[in-house]
Amino acid sequence: MQVRIGGRELEMGGPYLQEMRESTDLIDQPEGLRERLNSDGYLLMRGLQSREKVLEARREFLEVVQNAGALEPGTPLDDARISSEPGSGERIPGILELAATLGRYGAVKRVSESPEVMGFFERFLGGPVTTFDYKWIRAVGTGSSTSVHYDVVYMGQGTTNLFTVWCPFGDVSLELGGLTVCAGSQNWHKVRDTYGNMDVYRDQIEGNLSTDPVELVDKYGGEWKTTSYQAGDVVIFGMFTAHASLANQTDRYRFSMDSRYQLASEPIDERWMGDNPFKDNSEILERATVSIDTARQEWGI
Repeated sequence: MQVRIGGRELEMGGPYLQEMRESTDLIDQPEGLRERLNSDGYLLMRGLQSREKVLEARREFLEVVQNAGALEPGTPLDDARISSEPGSGERIPGILELAATLGRYGAVKRVSESPEVMGFFERFLGGPVTTFDYKWIRAVGTGSSTSVHYDVVYMGQGTTNLFTVWCPFGDVSLELGGLTVCAGSQNWHKVRDTYGNMDVYRDQIEGNLSTDPVELVDKYGGEWKTTSYQAGDVVIFGMFTAHASLANQTDRYRFSMDSRYQLASEPIDERWMGDNPFKDNSEILERATVSIDTARQEWGI
């Protein structure tokens, strides 16, 4: 089938986009998981989370969206049908508000800080771990997607031995538009040494590296990977794995959460800690004074 990443249509199973490799069989082999992450740039762990806990968090999230008037009246809550009324999506509380109200307690916190996830990282990293207080919660509407980027440009003021967990809140088909990662992009050394060394807030540069998932692969190598997800699945990747999302081709919201994990003994990006974490919303990013195209020309990438 055809999917869209940024401004490009790609064929699933074609030369640029393939099925993700699962690593669930390595769950009790930390060294094997580290080797897999180093080679692929990501880990797809099926059923790492409790499906019941994830669906409970989804319902908690859906109630917020419903109360905001962003769901189609008269349709089942679990369908997450987008309201047909113009501008209804703008009623959803901003990402910062959602993170503050949902990421700090209740079912969402029980997912992001579950024994399954915290225990995984304690084994994987070999010691006590911690997670950012701020959780990135997404409600993705029809036609929307995330462009290609590294996470380090948003959260690089602590250790770079930091890992993202992408967790779908519910079952996510290719049509609904889940995460896609570029296997091998962790080895784009010139990109890492330039774009990967910037901080969007400090440097006032646009954070997304590209809207074209093909151009950097043609230049530096790698292959895009994605799959259909079930509630309870997670994808884990490091700060220098390029990733994006497929466009949502349905009339339903796609819900997901990004959360971050590291060894407790290593420096942490304090901007994302505490009761009032650093704002990750448009009013900050809109102040960017340098376009990514201009920066890339200067960097020679």
